[in-house]
Amino acid sequence: MLIKLQKNAKPEDLTRLTAKLDSHGLHHCASPTLDIIVGLEKPLSPQVIEELNSLGCIAELISISTPWKLASKAYKSEKTQIRLKDVVIGGSEVIMMAGPCAIESEEQLRAIAEQLSKMKVKVFRASAYKPRTSPYSFQGMGVEGLKLHQMLQKEHGMLIETEVMDVRDVAIVAEHVDILRIGARNMQNFNLLKEVGKCGKPVILKRGTSATVEEWLMSAEYIMAHGNHEVILCERGIRTFENSTRSTLDLSSVAVARQLTHLPIIVDPSHAAGRKDIIPALSKAAVAVGADGLLIEVHHLPKEAKCDGKQALLPDELEILIQELGKIASAMGRSL
Repeated sequence: MLIKLQKNAKPEDLTRLTAKLDSHGLHHCASPTLDIIVGLEKPLSPQVIEELNSLGCIAELISISTPWKLASKAYKSEKTQIRLKDVVIGGSEVIMMAGPCAIESEEQLRAIAEQLSKMKVKVFRASAYKPRTSPYSFQGMGVEGLKLHQMLQKEHGMLIETEVMDVRDVAIVAEHVDILRIGARNMQNFNLLKEVGKCGKPVILKRGTSATVEEWLMSAEYIMAHGNHEVILCERGIRTFENSTRSTLDLSSVAVARQLTHLPIIVDPSHAAGRKDIIPALSKAAVAVGADGLLIEVHHLPKEAKCDGKQALLPDELEILIQELGKIASAMGRSL
């Protein structure tokens, strides 16, 4: 259940409301905003409802049966659209997000951005922090990478995004980029989810490699319950018995999630495939199934990339793919 406060509600009204809930032993999560404010796991008894209404600050009690309240269509029937400058994520346009796995140098970042900015790429992806399986692998440039990312944005003009891995880094990452990304390994890092819920920037939430759709949506709920409703779900493949690809791209999750949530959904075919040869096919299938965007790895010198070079397209290969994707998007009544 969700409790919506009146438009003229004050912080002290929230204090009185949560104190009343506490007195009944009702666990709740109060959003920092004063619109949809308190989420409860259980329905309320008539007695409790009467006591809450007597406080005089409640506008509406919204009964939602699914565990994800704010992310559900019962809360919001129309599709969420996230607007950043002239880019709308979740609208009629399929948004292309592309760039290198990691920020390696100013020269590398500039060379790739210069080529992508001439295409229909709206968001330049590049990570300053890299979660690696081996502690001896390249871990990213950190803050210096963020500074390069932001500096070069003045030249290429695309929106920029990057991964955030640590609660302690959320503020500085949010200061430098337009969109924060939560990687698959951190999908259930709940303290990190709470923190990006307060960051004031849109968040891409990747599905964990062993997570169900419900668990994915519940992680989105953590972000939303802490004040940030601009969440972009990202399917990036799940772990199965199949070993011909890095992960198994679960496009059915896009169709399923579309039935359950109003949040925009994008697909990362690069991390699912782990190989560049099938990325075009997976990308086309993602657009056909209704994805709102694609997150594709691109590198101008993939053989020299410090990470994930095998799954990176060359810029001219992406350009060809974008042309082909445009036809599919058009057939789906969308644009690219």
